[in-house]
Amino acid sequence: MYELVQVTDNVYYVQSPAKIGIVRISDNDVILIDSGNDKDAGKKVKKLLDGNSWNLKAIFNTHSNADHIGGNRYLQEQTGCKVYAYGAECDFTNHPILEPSFLYGGFPCGDLRHKFLLAQESRAEMLTADVLPAGFELMELRGHFFDMVGFRTPDDVVFLADCLSSKETLDKYGICFIYDVGAYLKTLETVRGLSARMFIPSHAAPCENIAPLAQYNIDKVNEVAEKILGICKTPSNFEVILQRLFSEYSLTMNFEQYALVGSTVRSYLAWLKDGNRLCARFENSMLIWESVGN
Repeated sequence: MYELVQVTDNVYYVQSPAKIGIVRISDNDVILIDSGNDKDAGKKVKKLLDGNSWNLKAIFNTHSNADHIGGNRYLQEQTGCKVYAYGAECDFTNHPILEPSFLYGGFPCGDLRHKFLLAQESRAEMLTADVLPAGFELMELRGHFFDMVGFRTPDDVVFLADCLSSKETLDKYGICFIYDVGAYLKTLETVRGLSARMFIPSHAAPCENIAPLAQYNIDKVNEVAEKILGICKTPSNFEVILQRLFSEYSLTMNFEQYALVGSTVRSYLAWLKDGNRLCARFENSMLIWESVGN
């Protein structure tokens, strides 16, 4: 873990729980794409940078989930590097308490205020095209989180952040976190049609052809949607739907999974309702969901 893997003359990634990109922009200057999940990740990255006599100029965060921005603060304090994040991700990066608060839907209890969901604050600036190094392309990859982005480097390596999961992860867990299901599917359709010298997803193996994995992710999203519609053939409230899905996918309930999967299921319900595949009503002071056409 935390081995440095070279992709091209100027592009590397750090093999870690959420892959960290390193791109040389001159002989000795580099930028990072994400920073790992915590201070310890930052220390390991700093050791790699020092071992190669590289000077860190900036961190470009793909999105603000804690496992992607957790090393920001340490690296910024150690090197004075800039940190950039796009759109709403910049606000979440500057105020990381927003992530567990959003997931829970209120102030998060202590069980949710840990490094997996709550990164240390860092000083992020708005990511715009004009602050990118020459030859970089900013790619909007909305869906997994609010304003997630990826990057295409000058030598045609594409960092895809969390816009898709590995087949192994999908087969094991069934449901992966999604904020906006419609946007997520649109992103997957776009990614499926891309070509590049190499694709580097944060949580899947690098590959030259991303289309099969993108399609597998599309199929899994549709599978979850169909399971929800099946459950809602019997009018059900949210807690019942969530419990049935945990049973279907053999998931273990705890605060973290309740927040992550629960938020995702609410996003599915909203998407299905907006698409007129679910209807909702209030009954006995409960919100009841039911499949359309029962």
